[in-house]
Amino acid sequence: MASEQDVRQYLAYWFQLGKRLAIRGGEDFLLPRPVIQGDRYSQAFESCWQQIRSGEAGDCYLEGTNQTIAELFSPAWDIDPCGRCDMPVPVKVQGVATLECPCIDLPGWPNTELPQPRAPISSQAVIGQVRDRLRRANG
Repeated sequence: MASEQDVRQYLAYWFQLGKRLAIRGGEDFLLPRPVIQGDRYSQAFESCWQQIRSGEAGDCYLEGTNQTIAELFSPAWDIDPCGRCDMPVPVKVQGVATLECPCIDLPGWPNTELPQPRAPISSQAVIGQVRDRLRRANG
């Protein structure tokens, strides 16, 4: 079963590549912009996430996939890296699942020349980790 953090990151990564979230069974689409602001997800992303979690968005799924977000929270699904592009994709835990990645319809993807989508990063935490490693190396 995919954790809430896994599903949030899955959506955030694909939103950064321009994939939309189909809501209410495909009647409408959401694409929060920006996705990341500094060291956290943007307010636009958080509002989208709240719509999903509250049920306000109804049946919703990432454009180019067949699994609803609700299904990803069931024990039947997990989220793993795509073998082609390393992006997070839904994977059926048991049984047969489609091997298509949402990247299949993105022209020129994967593109190693561009920065990859990412989760928010706390600069202070990263600098603290570098400082700690330097102290251990010089200690």
